[in-house]
Amino acid sequence: MLDMLAQAWATNNDGANIWADQTVTFLDPCTKSGVFLREITSRLTEGLKNAIPDLQERVNHILTKQVFGMATTRLTSLLARRSVYCSKTANGNHSIGSAFSDESGNIWYERLNHDWNGDKCEYCGAGKIVFDRPGTLETHAYAFIHTDNIQARVKEIFGGNMQFDVIIGNPPYQMNDGGGVGTSARPIYQEFVAQAIKLEPKYLTMVFPARWYSGGKGLDEFRALMMEGRRIRQLHDYPMATSVFPGVDIAGGVCFVLYSRDAVGPCEVYNYGDAPTKSVARELNEFPTFIRDNQAVDIVKKIQAREPSERRLNDRVSARKPFGLSSTYSAHPTGVPCWFSQRIGRQFAKPDDVKDPAGIIGKWKLLIPFAPIAGQTDFTKPVSFYYDGNTRIAKPGECCTETYLVAGSFDTAAEVESFRSYLFTKIVRYLLLQTVTSQNITRQYFYFIPDFENYQHTFTDKLLRERWDIDDEEWKRIDARIG
Repeated sequence: MLDMLAQAWATNNDGANIWADQTVTFLDPCTKSGVFLREITSRLTEGLKNAIPDLQERVNHILTKQVFGMATTRLTSLLARRSVYCSKTANGNHSIGSAFSDESGNIWYERLNHDWNGDKCEYCGAGKIVFDRPGTLETHAYAFIHTDNIQARVKEIFGGNMQFDVIIGNPPYQMNDGGGVGTSARPIYQEFVAQAIKLEPKYLTMVFPARWYSGGKGLDEFRALMMEGRRIRQLHDYPMATSVFPGVDIAGGVCFVLYSRDAVGPCEVYNYGDAPTKSVARELNEFPTFIRDNQAVDIVKKIQAREPSERRLNDRVSARKPFGLSSTYSAHPTGVPCWFSQRIGRQFAKPDDVKDPAGIIGKWKLLIPFAPIAGQTDFTKPVSFYYDGNTRIAKPGECCTETYLVAGSFDTAAEVESFRSYLFTKIVRYLLLQTVTSQNITRQYFYFIPDFENYQHTFTDKLLRERWDIDDEEWKRIDARIG
């Protein structure tokens, strides 16, 4: 990330070396181990040798004038100071900086409380039942996002009219919001990015989960911010999080971005997977859902060009909880035949509990799992999303819990069988794969899949290849990804 930053700085500043500039200021607003600030300090110490020859004077200047941090907890504040100052106290005997008068230096931390609005924090959505804690425990109320005026917060912490040239970090990813049966988490990394942008740095670079590509819980506004501003100049996409954080499994992978205040245009998208890394300049908002795989973009465009109709499968697939029955709904001894789950199978639901807003209960229905790849975190090469063992054909009069989505409803059994053959093709599953950043599959994930008015025959990949002019190289790509 620092190499990327230095290259961008040189490109937009007539070849200037950011590490040889004693006026550039850096902020990590969510520092934990202090690794970013430590490496920035190291590079500045080397780069400023000519400008400030005396080592102690140079280090003092860097630590007091250029490198700033806001720790996420008291413990991380001590860790970060140890990393940057070589001492948990900035003014301690072992600190490499000799110009600080207090323990914090420029790595700040104070314990804050959440701002409760009912049972949740109005800033981060944390659940009161989880984080309304006594003073001996961390609240994880992060100062950078618990404010309506980030400029005033920064001035309060660091004094003066601080203007940071570079904001960099690895923000906390989520908070327990106290909902659900077990642990229910709300993403918060987007709040750090949005706050950082409000400070108007020349550059912003952060690493965070990639699940924002498809929006979802708390992320739709953030996705629009990322895709529509045209200021994200680089996006580095890692479908496997372990490529970045060894031993850490993050469903859907991670990414890091480079945001520029002063330059707009297409984004250079880098994919890190099986194939050699090669960037492609793309408009991030070209489609309603971001396609993370550069090589898939041309295939999607080709198929859409050969299916000029605006019919897309996301309009046919049902919303979550198609009959108003939750996954925790209890079966009744009699009533409406209902598919509960793969484990339970078909039992009965109380007639008064069954809703039918789409008017489909009287039709033949293809039921597909809402979470077909539950427990899986590598979404780059699923063997299959749907197969005979985990889909169900529901007859007229039958319903289901939210364990399933209704992929399609039809008047005849022949139509639903035809539709199922279409959904099972590798090409269709490849199109679905381009939107997958979660083990849960919702209707918007089907946006790239054309929908037909009639389903009257068995679909095969051979038939679709001919219809959509999928060449041998494109088919090789599809076949390798789906397996």
